[in-house]
Formats: sequence, C-alpha cells, structure tokens
Amino acid sequence: MDWRDAEREYEDEVIGETTLARMFEDSAERNSNRPAQKYKGGIYERSLAESVVPEAAAGEYRTLSYAEMRDIVRTLSAGFRELGVDTGDRVGLFSNTRMEWAQSDFALLGAGAVITTVYTSSSPDQVRYLLDDPDADGVVVENEELLENVLAVEDDLDLEFIVSMDEVEGYDDRDDVLTLGEVYALGDESFDLEAYEERIDATELDDLASLIYTSGTTGQPKGVQLTHRNFRSNVNGLRKRVGPRPDKDDDVPVLDDETLAVSYLPLAHVFERTAGHFVLFASGACVAYAESPDTLQEDFSLVQPTTATSVPRVYEKIYDGIREQASESGAKQRIFEWATDVGVEYQRTDSPGPILKAKQALADKLVFSTVREALGGEIELLTSGGGSLSPELCRLYHAMGLPIFEGYGLTETAPVVTTNPPEAAEIGTIGPALSNVDLQIDETVADQEAFEDDPGEVGELLVKGPNVTQGYWNKPGATEGAFTEDGWFRTGDIVHMRPDGYLEFRDRAKQIIVLSTGKNVAPGPIEDGFAASEVVEQAMVVGDGEKFIGALLVPNMAHVRQWADDEGIDLPDDPEALCDDDRVREYVQREVDRVNRDFEKHETIKQFELVPLEFTEENDMLTPTMKKKRRVILEQFEDRVERLYGDE
Repeated sequence: MDWRDAEREYEDEVIGETTLARMFEDSAERNSNRPAQKYKGGIYERSLAESVVPEAAAGEYRTLSYAEMRDIVRTLSAGFRELGVDTGDRVGLFSNTRMEWAQSDFALLGAGAVITTVYTSSSPDQVRYLLDDPDADGVVVENEELLENVLAVEDDLDLEFIVSMDEVEGYDDRDDVLTLGEVYALGDESFDLEAYEERIDATELDDLASLIYTSGTTGQPKGVQLTHRNFRSNVNGLRKRVGPRPDKDDDVPVLDDETLAVSYLPLAHVFERTAGHFVLFASGACVAYAESPDTLQEDFSLVQPTTATSVPRVYEKIYDGIREQASESGAKQRIFEWATDVGVEYQRTDSPGPILKAKQALADKLVFSTVREALGGEIELLTSGGGSLSPELCRLYHAMGLPIFEGYGLTETAPVVTTNPPEAAEIGTIGPALSNVDLQIDETVADQEAFEDDPGEVGELLVKGPNVTQGYWNKPGATEGAFTEDGWFRTGDIVHMRPDGYLEFRDRAKQIIVLSTGKNVAPGPIEDGFAASEVVEQAMVVGDGEKFIGALLVPNMAHVRQWADDEGIDLPDDPEALCDDDRVREYVQREVDRVNRDFEKHETIKQFELVPLEFTEENDMLTPTMKKKRRVILEQFEDRVERLYGDE
C-alpha cells in the first residue's frame, strides 16, 4: 500500500473527535504510569508546593507521570472555577515555555475557558492590547516581573484576577493577585470529579479554545480564533503522518508513547502549542522543558531527547555552535569541513558506492557521532516550521544523522498544512498536505513567466480543512478578506506545487520583490543561501522598485576578526567601521559570489551593504517566532539602503 493511502486509512486510539481537555484525559488514562513532563531544578521559585511538584536538584531534571500531571490539571481547573472562570471566559497566558504553562493550559481548557496568549517580549502597550482586545477576564503570568508589566497597564483592563506561577511577595493587600499554588489550594478543597467530567463533556468541538495573535509583521496583531475542532483535527492529521502506522519500516522515526521531546519554543505561538504540546500529550509522549534557548546543549545532553521542534533561525544557531567548536584548531576545522562535504555528497547520491560509503562511515566516526552525542545521542527526528529552512542546511543536518523534516503552516490553520513524511522526505520541500487538508493554487497572483521552469503550479496557496480558523476576533473585514468567495483561506504565500504533490516555498506574496525591469524575485531562497555561511550571520534582500537586487548583510564578527588575525590584517575595533572596511567587503564579496552562483542573473545580489547590528527579537527586528520584520530593518538601516541605490 502507498504511504498516502495508508495515512488516510490509519486510525488508532489517539485519533478522535474529542475536545482538547477530553483528549488529554483519555491520554492520561491510557498512559497513567508513563512519564509526562520533565522539569529542571534551580530555575524557578515555583509556587506549587513540593508535595505537588517535588523539587528537582539544581541543574537536574525530575519527572511527573501522566497520573500526577492529570491530578495537577484537574485540581487547578477546579481552582480556576473557584476564582470565577466560566465557560467562554478569556484568560491570558503570559509566560515563557515551562511545565506550568502546559498544566495551566489544560486546566483552563477543562474549566471551559478560552486561552489568549501573550509573548513575554511584549512591550507594555502590546500587553495592554493583547489583554484588552479579547476583553480578558484574568491572566496567568510567570513571575513578579511579568506581574508588574500587567499591573502597569491594569487601569486600562478589566481583569478579575492575576495569577503568578512563581512565588511573589508584597501583594497581600490585593485579593485579586494570587499564586498558582493558591489556585491549586482552592481547587484541592473544592474538586469534584463528577462536576469536572460534566464541564469537559459540556464543551463542544466548535467552541472557541484559543485566541492566538499574529506576530504583527504587517501591522496590528489580529486575534486568530481557533476552536477545539481546529486543534483536534490538526492533531489527527499529524498523528496519521508521524504516528506508529503498521506500514512503516522499523527504521522510520515516529512520534508515540516512547517519544521524549525537549520544548523551548514559545508555547504562546501556535507551532509549539500544537506540535510540541497537544500532539505529544495526545500521543502519550514525555515533554522536557529547557531552561532557556541559551542552554539547549546542556538541556539536550541531560534529557537525551528523541525529538524537538524548532524554527530555522535556531537550527542555524545550533549549527554555528557546532562549527565553532570544530574550529578550535586548524586540523579540527579541516576535518569538519571534509566530513560535511562527504555527508552532503552522500545525501545527494541515490546509490552511493563502496568508496563513498566508507568515507561516510569515517566522517560519522570522526565528526557526526560527536555532534549527535552533544545533542544527547538519541535524536531520531527534528521538525522545522515557522519559516523557510535552507535546503543546504537541512542536508547538512541529515548528513550528520540529525534529520530535519520541514513543514509549513500558519496561525490560521492551527497550524500545520504540510509536512515531510519521515518515510518519504524530500529535502528542499515543505512536504505534501496532511490527509485531512485540501489545497489549491491561485496562479493569478504570481508572475508565471518568472516561474516557467517549475513543472507544476506556482501561485498563492489556498487552504481548506477542519483546521482552518473561523476568522479574526472582532475583525469581520479582515476575516472576509482572508477567504475567497467559495471559502478557501488565502495564505498570502507563493508556493510551487510539484506534480507529485510536494510543495516548495517561494515567499510571502507581499515580500516578492518587483524590480523596475518587471522581473519578480523571491528574497527567501537568496537569504537562505547564507544560512550555513560562516562569514555572513544574517541576510535581508532588498530592491523593490529598483533596477537590481541588493542585500543588507550582517557579518559574523567573530569569524571575520579571526580571518583578519590569520591574514595579519588589523581591523578597526568599532563594528560600524569594520563594516565599511574595504578588506572586509572584499572578503564578504567572495561569499556573495558563492551564493549568486545558484541563481538567475536578475536574482543575483549586485550590491550589498554590511550592517553592524544583528537582527534580534530584543531590538524589534525579529518577531517572537524569529521572522524578519522587514519594515523595521529597512527603517533602521535606511541610510545603508540609500547608499546601495544612490548611484543607480
């Protein structure tokens, strides 16, 4: 049987038409004695008592079983009801990704609430908007810092309660400020299993489960309305694709009750909420919560996970760290470069001969096995979403025995639309649609001449399915504009649908660059060409309305200075002066020439400017999901762009 037919027909105990709270309850019943969550000690001042969550030693992980997690979820759910949470009430979750985020999510869903999420990087104005727009009745914050952020704008809100996951002091005079531990105590006194079950059963699939706000790259964030059915259908579709289907060979990685994941992306974002949370808990997997994105190597080593979800920028950073460690000496660096060259060649070759197989085995022994051990030694599959992943970088990970399976989705689709099947992955694609998702291509929005060499269809991707949102909160005009007259959701993304059904991402329709010559250029693939570069840290392609393509490039300062030292070149200490140094520009030009070789003449970078500031979430040049805020970057480096085209 073809894998697609097997996927469509597959059914098991995880797949179902139940609400999210019932989905968790059913999984906890099946997996009561299995590990559900791992948490690290020495990080938080948790308010949940040690009798509820035993303290973990600093720098070490402890485990909660599904039965223990279920008891916490049930008790917290009763506590939130005692606080006044009623069916349909909106409650904000304003915290970094951690164990209590997941527990609060299922507890509030079990109480009938609608979860609205707030990024921890949000400014006071954004916090005000993200709680005021949905008219939130309450909010769960992580700690005193985020509590103060809410209190700073509370006069503009109508909050009935604020709950802190961590211990806070100095709020005894306020009845509306509590800790999660106090909510647990309220629930412990009032919990009634029959009433809890009745509340869960009273929730319907088409009831609102969450409001997740878009990252606002093109304006004010919009609240995407996602129902229990939206999320549940996506769990079903993913289970059919990556679950333990009987047609899969033993060496094909799957997600099941043996899976151990590390979670570190924001649970406030729909990608981690579904792929690193709902799918895993439905499957009986165990989720370990990283201390932070800055401690991933330590956390991977401690947890020894089998899987993780991430975004392209994080995979780039991890690879940069791997390469940096390999570059501690000239000999190590040469071995690493030889090994990656061998690995990529091995991946590209359909039938490698004995010599290439021997080289791959040696490369694995000398380099790749060490890399895998640094990430815990047990990784079976990695998932990438939230942006376009460089095919070159993806191939490098596969070569190292760390396969990344790329997919595509949107907040409005809960989120997964396509993803590569582990048994039939195609590097450089975002995979075919899930079996319960329908796709169409609107070719009228793309310059067909620009994509005439692509067999298949190129245009805007349109989506239909039970995972697609009912619309935007309080924005009927935006909702109407997001759908075609016959009900297809407009993604705003230009894709190439190959004859075999696999999709290749081209770019956001709004980000397609139209040169003054009339040529259309997708900036994403050009920027991805620098993803594995040791010379260029980040790239943003520009040129809309101009005669040629230009780029703003962030150099890898440490590497450039090391190169200069090796060459006996004395560079200025000031980063801006370094970016203007002719010798550095000449060095970077060689990297630009390398990337240009893979593109048509009108797509090549003719001029570039080096910029001394990395694009980050902290300086507002990246969204919380690490997408470039192009408008902000253009404003920040307006003078550099003018220099690019000043003499045109």
